[in-house]
Amino acid sequence: MSRVKPLKNAILLFTFLLIFWGFYRLLFQFPDWVEEIVIKPVVWIVPVLYFIRSERSKLESIGITFKNLFPSIYLSLILGSVFATEAVIINFIKYGHLNFGANLGRTPLLASLAISFATAISEEIVFRGYIFTRLWVALNNEWKANFITSIGWTLIHVPITIFVNKLSPSAAIVYLFLTFIFGVGSAFIYGRTRNISSSIILHVLWEWPIMLFR
Repeated sequence: MSRVKPLKNAILLFTFLLIFWGFYRLLFQFPDWVEEIVIKPVVWIVPVLYFIRSERSKLESIGITFKNLFPSIYLSLILGSVFATEAVIINFIKYGHLNFGANLGRTPLLASLAISFATAISEEIVFRGYIFTRLWVALNNEWKANFITSIGWTLIHVPITIFVNKLSPSAAIVYLFLTFIFGVGSAFIYGRTRNISSSIILHVLWEWPIMLFR
């Protein structure tokens, strides 16, 4: 894979998502299932598929493969326990004590799980599968690519933190910091397996404790 075109595509994709998705969070709010199962795959994944085709790359270049599937599952489960601990920290900071009451709203449990997987698939394919991989090739340095991708990952979560979750400044700082740490961990585990399922499973394991404990 050449370095220049994929790098330009990664920067273009991130810039588009940061601006478009930021304004979307500011101006619109549809039910979760509409956003995550209908809107997000179109806005996030379709451009990735377009760029892959323009690069004449394969889906394997963004981690869509059966290779290293079982190691991906094992590693994501191990690291997922760490991020579950993060969720408890977020819960404690928000309430001043541990509050384990589920906050799923009116959405059934299985539907919420399906939405979480849909979210993870779109976001991990974009950030770990595409952006991180292209930066790694362009910079020829995994950790530089990891940190830059994780900073972008954190920035993309600023609009939802402000406009949807409406966290206090202190809670927002903690949440975004932990979001960055997750990004580093997700890219690290993807770098070991080159299978996007590891990041997808890890994403769900990180997101669900936050959802249940918030």
